[in-house]
Amino acid sequence: MKLTRREFVGTTAMASLGARFVHAAAARLPLAFSTLGCPTWSWLQILDFAEQHGFSAVELRGMLGELNLPARPEFAADKIPQAKRDVASRGLKIACVSSSSAMHDADAAKRAQQLADARKFIDLAAALEAPYVRIFGNDIKGPRDEVIARVSAGMHELGEYARPRNVTVIIESHGDFTDSPTLKEILTRAESDHVGLLWDAHHTFATSHEEPEFTVSQLGKWIRHTHLKDSVPEGKDRRYVLTGKGDVPIERQIRALVAMGYQGMYCFEWEKVWHPELLEPEIAIADYAKVAGDYLRKAQAKA
Repeated sequence: MKLTRREFVGTTAMASLGARFVHAAAARLPLAFSTLGCPTWSWLQILDFAEQHGFSAVELRGMLGELNLPARPEFAADKIPQAKRDVASRGLKIACVSSSSAMHDADAAKRAQQLADARKFIDLAAALEAPYVRIFGNDIKGPRDEVIARVSAGMHELGEYARPRNVTVIIESHGDFTDSPTLKEILTRAESDHVGLLWDAHHTFATSHEEPEFTVSQLGKWIRHTHLKDSVPEGKDRRYVLTGKGDVPIERQIRALVAMGYQGMYCFEWEKVWHPELLEPEIAIADYAKVAGDYLRKAQAKA
């Protein structure tokens, strides 16, 4: 079929626009942010902000007060194709779909519910073509070896469920699971190439007092995704602050990841859901894009 001149010009213009769009998306740094930091934003607000501030991806951790993402209307089965178009049209990706599932429970009924919830998140991640689902170890209550065995077994079971769905299950360095020896034991015993680590670099530093270079040397082969955030001591606790304003060595954390050849996202987790007194996401997330972006460019230039 022959094209008229007008159709040819229009088609050519669209192709050119599409090429420029793909190039612009490809040129973005691998920065992401978690929706934990913007609990009042709608789906399209989240995606528009990410695109406008040069992010490559978003991590889904709740939306509009609902942490149970598979129950959100935006992710109903008949809405998934539109959700994927919304993401792709902005040159973005879904970095991770983060659940609240924890693998430490000894109670059989509670454990079964946690596993069932995690499988729902794995199914959602597969539908959205997201690579990772986050779970927790959480608490070490009772004999340590028994808890480690339960967490490892849960990781293995979920990893095998995720395998045919092209999803990897990642345990976050969080709660009682923030030191490298414990995480290394769990990930080794899980025995699945569809399990890995979400390195919350704040927790390994602030809670387990590990230097980032040490953590990466011990756990680097399992790191698939990250949570980066800054804080300062405040009494017996810590207070979150803008990136680079605290004592968490975020620049060194990024440098260590770049040096090991990490290919994932450098994801900002601003815990606005849990700490409503924190600065608004419009300020904190935009600030992270600038500061962490500068850190990342410097690290890449030296690599």
